Amino acid sequence: MMKKMNIPTSKTSLVLFLCQIISALDVPLDSKLLEELSQPPTITQQSPKDYIVDPRENIVIQCEAKGKPPPSFSWTRNGTHFDIDKDSQVTMKPNSGTLVINIMNGGKAEAYEGVYQCTARNERGAAVSNNIMIRPSRSPLWTKEKLEPNHVREGDSLVLHCRPPVGLPPPIIFWMDNAFQRLPQSERVSQGLNGDLYFSNVQPEDTREDYICYARFNHTQTIQQKQPISVKVYSTKPVTERQPVLLTPTGSTSTKVELRGNVLLLECIAAGLPTPVIRWIKEGGELPANRTFFENFKKTLKIIDVSEADSGNYKCIARNTLGSVYHVISVTVKAAPYWITAPRNLVLSPGEDGTLICRANGNPKPSISWLANGVPIAIAPEDPSRKVDGDTIIFSHVQERSSAVYQCNASNEYGYLLANAFVNVLAEPPRILTPANKLYQVIADSPALLDCAYFGSPKPEIEWFKGVKGSILRGNEYVFHDNGTLEIPVAQKNSAGTYTCVARNELGKIQNEVHLEIKDPTMIIKQPEYKVIQRYGHASFECIIKHDSTLLPTVTWLKDNEELPDDERFLVGKDNLTIMNVTDKDDGTYTCVVNTTLDSVSASAVLTVVAAPPTPAIIYARPNPPFDLELTGQLERSITLSWIPGDENNSPITNFIIEYEDALHEPGVWHYQTEVPGTQTTVKLKLSPYVNYSFRVIAVNKIGRSQPSEPSDQYLTKSASPDENPANVQGIGSEPDNLVITWEPLKGFQSNGPGLQYKVSWRQKDVDDEWTSVIVANVSKYIVSGTPTFVPYEIKVQALNDLGYAPEPSEVIGHSGEDLPMVAPGNVQVHVINSTLAKVHWDPVPLKTVRGHLQGYKVYYWKVQSLSRRSRRHVEKKILTFRGNKTFGMLPGLEPYSSYKLNVRVVNGKGEGPASPDKVFNTPEGVPSSPSFLKITNPTLDSLTLEWGSPTHPNGVLTSYTLKFQPINNTHELGPLVEIRIPANESSLILKNLNYSTRYKFYFNAQTSVGSGSQITEEAVTIMDEGKMAMASRQVDIATQGWFIGLMCAVALLILILLIVCFIRRNKGGKYPVKEKEDAHADPEIQPMKEDDGTFGEYSDAEDHKPLKKGSRTPSDRTVKKEDSDDSLVDYGEGVNGQFNEDGSFIGQYSGKKEKEPAEGNESSEAPSPVNAMNSFV
Repeated sequence: MMKKMNIPTSKTSLVLFLCQIISALDVPLDSKLLEELSQPPTITQQSPKDYIVDPRENIVIQCEAKGKPPPSFSWTRNGTHFDIDKDSQVTMKPNSGTLVINIMNGGKAEAYEGVYQCTARNERGAAVSNNIMIRPSRSPLWTKEKLEPNHVREGDSLVLHCRPPVGLPPPIIFWMDNAFQRLPQSERVSQGLNGDLYFSNVQPEDTREDYICYARFNHTQTIQQKQPISVKVYSTKPVTERQPVLLTPTGSTSTKVELRGNVLLLECIAAGLPTPVIRWIKEGGELPANRTFFENFKKTLKIIDVSEADSGNYKCIARNTLGSVYHVISVTVKAAPYWITAPRNLVLSPGEDGTLICRANGNPKPSISWLANGVPIAIAPEDPSRKVDGDTIIFSHVQERSSAVYQCNASNEYGYLLANAFVNVLAEPPRILTPANKLYQVIADSPALLDCAYFGSPKPEIEWFKGVKGSILRGNEYVFHDNGTLEIPVAQKNSAGTYTCVARNELGKIQNEVHLEIKDPTMIIKQPEYKVIQRYGHASFECIIKHDSTLLPTVTWLKDNEELPDDERFLVGKDNLTIMNVTDKDDGTYTCVVNTTLDSVSASAVLTVVAAPPTPAIIYARPNPPFDLELTGQLERSITLSWIPGDENNSPITNFIIEYEDALHEPGVWHYQTEVPGTQTTVKLKLSPYVNYSFRVIAVNKIGRSQPSEPSDQYLTKSASPDENPANVQGIGSEPDNLVITWEPLKGFQSNGPGLQYKVSWRQKDVDDEWTSVIVANVSKYIVSGTPTFVPYEIKVQALNDLGYAPEPSEVIGHSGEDLPMVAPGNVQVHVINSTLAKVHWDPVPLKTVRGHLQGYKVYYWKVQSLSRRSRRHVEKKILTFRGNKTFGMLPGLEPYSSYKLNVRVVNGKGEGPASPDKVFNTPEGVPSSPSFLKITNPTLDSLTLEWGSPTHPNGVLTSYTLKFQPINNTHELGPLVEIRIPANESSLILKNLNYSTRYKFYFNAQTSVGSGSQITEEAVTIMDEGKMAMASRQVDIATQGWFIGLMCAVALLILILLIVCFIRRNKGGKYPVKEKEDAHADPEIQPMKEDDGTFGEYSDAEDHKPLKKGSRTPSDRTVKKEDSDDSLVDYGEGVNGQFNEDGSFIGQYSGKKEKEPAEGNESSEAPSPVNAMNSFV
């Protein structure tokens, strides 16, 4: 079956006819066909509907269109024809419909206010622009008024009214003081949406005489200032606390209408003492997540991109310790028309059918009207192939005369939409635009894309053939794209050859041949290797390659991913790189990069440079300090300094360092001035104005620096204007609506004179703003308020003093403050690679919604539950950060067979944006962990009972358990291995038909459908047949023999002597036997248990000879009688893994460890642990 896919290709500049319905703005006509094909006009550029212009500049009303033949243009003004030839101030750009109204040469912008519409027309139809309303901006002056001082009692509320002049567009309001510093705002003092300054309660520190309201008019780049307002707060003791009262809005209810897609701003500001806290709720619903923001200390509720669902009652509640007050705002969201389906251009061939659909929505519902070539369709020339049905025009059996441009107008009381869509009827045979006999070359096992860019009306059908007489290509090994491209996903050697593309429609047929060559991949068969070279040695790296004989490779060497240093010590050969006389700076990673026209490969190796064997060093002394400093040739900007060198102390002086002190600005601080060769004792020094200089000289040789000389006489230079401007000028906003301009202030000697100040200038980049400037004192920061969020600004800072300005400073680019990103990444997709690894993809967010410097994306992911246990646990979210504009990442360390959720957030310098919707994904099964325990109980003569616990981490659905066991004889050899498969729902098993008095070793693990998990091992012993044991004891009763009694007495005497000797040694601080054993043996696990008495070798003292409780000793033949007590070593430990914890060495010898895989046959094994043997009976 053939696969189809849409992909871009560089050869499809004219593939406007791939589909019969396309967007006109995406149709670039091929230059070879422009002379032959006709196309109705299409508006490509126009001015905005509401166009506010600067009355001081020429008015440019844009109207650009394309078509064949090129369209002509005409304009209407206020609904009537606008004859531009009769107005000397109006011109139209050549080959364009753009109007230029000359205001700068005597015209007045107010005379050209009105509604303009452009029409582009050719023989195929007429397209019209939107109605463009031209209005000049206005920035009127503040009306004069007499402002009385405000005398307010401490704790009372206060409102300072701004009442800015009405401008077009409305101005931006902010409050500042006489020093151009923005007045601080808080929960107590804040600016309302109307520009007034509200005090919930006044405090004594609010007393000041320079509350100034500023209005900034962006279009004219002017700032108007209201007269300063004076506030005086008088105190009364005690201050009376007050319940909250709303300052704005007034009353208990109000209404507000907002349009869909706009930003809804609701405000509540309250008076009271203590300062009230504002809280917002939506009655009968929740505030919309990810679109709700609180501003102005929660006094303003901001909802972005509002929709009809945001209509309702919003309540603000102001509360303090004395009570609360609330206000309900009834919000109604209306909607200007918006598109559901905008009409799209139709390209038809004669006799075909088609439709134009125009669907829009709004509140209230918009009305739909149609025009043909700019004329209402009801009075337009009739077309028998056209039928209007409400929001649809149906075309049947079109002819070439049916070509026209149709306009759809959707309008309601809040606005309108106008869209042009042409119907272009063409009859054209197929044409193939890809050059004939084009050669494609690809590397083997890579995709091959063969172009067949085509054109025709009706749309041609495309077929591909291989060879001169080959059959049509079909099958899964090919992908056929809608733009005609043939894709071979994995091109092999046998894919080479000639391919033929055939395009046909009812008007004709055409074909084109292309050729495909398959090349061998380039490989590095001898890669560079890691090198450790002594300093001043030679290092050599090899890079031997293999490549296709028809491709010309180029080999490039890099050091730390950069070009090799320009140093003759680096010798690049055909297959190698040699570095002569290596030094410490040659340390790094060296990479061999091989490039051909089709592929690229690389390999790297690290060079480490180590020190050569040390050689004895000759010690020399540092020079003595220079003396007898003298100043001559004093001028305003220069002076000559001379001195006499001190003793060299057997090491020639290499240079002299001259330092200076500025006693006027930084007394006691010495700065570097210059340095001269050691043979020079005189230097002419450049001086700065307004500095009181002293100089000193330091001599330097190979050993080090001398002590400084005695200072010279002082010399004070005259004042001058600054020579330089501040460095490190930056513009970075600290809030979304400001721009913080900072710089490094000039040092005292750089001021060149008294009265140092700075002229700070800024303007918004790329909007032709005028520079706004302010002069500030000798500070290092200025804050510009009321800026748009994250827009670029041009900034410059110029120094000045009482004598004049520094040279014109250079401009730097800064940005106003960032705000949190607005939208979440979309189209989040997860591809599970294996049970512990997944790959996540997402679409990048539009850069304009980042509202700051894009730093990257954060992926939050967490485990919801295990699919095998269905038990939830505490959610521990993990975060991975991917820097830059990366759109994918890997999620490692996942748990198998589990359900996960994740979301993605974009990050800028301000913080994180909203999270994408949670994406759920599941990891596949894995192999289980070992069973949680294996316990062997109830030993009999021929059976053992096994009990076990399921794995702690099943990592899937358990399918079964596998038990393997084998006997161990007295020489520790392993017998035959037996394997048993046990169902997954079992937790115990009785093994029967075992040999009596025999030790067995067991290996146990669990399985899922993926495979087997790790195993757990254990050992156990069946009990001895007591009948045979009693028979052996009756054969010889040696306890009654006299010789045996004498022997036992001698043994007892020897033991008594040994005990006395041991006691004496211990009292003398003798070495503890355990320590001797640990010193003698590196591995304590090789020390066996004594078999003759069941005690632990060399770990006994006087108390060790006490007999164990009945049943706690193991006989020499490692059997245990059935009737013996169940008391065992386990009673003194922690379960089956109990350990003695005396000094640590015992634990090292006998604590359990992970067993190796069971051995088949009678291979030797380590001695079984006595503790494990005894534990098996518990």
